Amino acid sequence: MSRLSKAALITFVVATLAGSCLHFLYALWPNGLTALLAPVNESLWEHVKILYWPACSPVFCWCAGSRRAWAPRFSLLLSAAVMLGVGYLYHVVLEGDSLFFDVALYVLVMAAFFLLPCFLRTPVWSRTRLLWAALVLALGAATFVFTWCPPDGLLFRDLSLPAIYSLPC
Repeated sequence: MSRLSKAALITFVVATLAGSCLHFLYALWPNGLTALLAPVNESLWEHVKILYWPACSPVFCWCAGSRRAWAPRFSLLLSAAVMLGVGYLYHVVLEGDSLFFDVALYVLVMAAFFLLPCFLRTPVWSRTRLLWAALVLALGAATFVFTWCPPDGLLFRDLSLPAIYSLPC
């Protein structure tokens, strides 16, 4: 594995800070556009936006380079799944409520998003690049649809509200 470039490290820091700023954007400026870009509540699903939008930004796509354009797409999907899975385990199953945990999880998931493409350079992944692009677009469409019409479910429940749910046995 080659060493990370200075540009890649700067891109990671900028993308992570941009996602952190997105977390507060809707609270500062509530409207339809910011609702699409930023979490509108403290649900696990809404927090996918702070990973998705910085990862899909033109700056990141330029820094990722066109030769490995499939890798960030796969990396984004895997990172979003990990963020949802670990968040669900911590907040819903274990009933945890730590801001430090949430911030650490976000930074680790962003780091995984940036580092994973360095490890997955085999040609088998690049042959399925259209599939990864379609799935990333589907994730973006889901964030759009579920912003306005969230389904019932623990992933979409505002975790800042009192717990009125029970896990199925």
